[in-house]
Amino acid sequence: MVCKENLEAPPIACDDALQLQRTGPAMKSASLPSLRVDPALREAAEAVLQEGEMLSSFVEHSVRAQVQQRQQQEAFIARGLASRDSAKAAGQYIDATDVLAGLQSQLDKTRKS
Repeated sequence: MVCKENLEAPPIACDDALQLQRTGPAMKSASLPSLRVDPALREAAEAVLQEGEMLSSFVEHSVRAQVQQRQQQEAFIARGLASRDSAKAAGQYIDATDVLAGLQSQLDKTRKS
């Protein structure tokens, strides 16, 4: 049985088309381990779900956000270490007391305004 004929492509059987619809690119290829939590935590998570949102999608979103936060933290630390190494190689340092004095001066000016 053929669903629709397309002049530019060979016909697709209905069963094949339905299978493509179910297993399209949105299909996930990996799973996270099962997680046992305190009942109060589960209740709290369920209490903040938005309309139509499932707990599994909430957990997936939370994991993605935490992964992104940690990647950004690692990049921040790497930039700081690279800056430190660059300053050390160039021999150009700014004393912390000078930085704090400058910040205090800016704060004082802002408060007076």
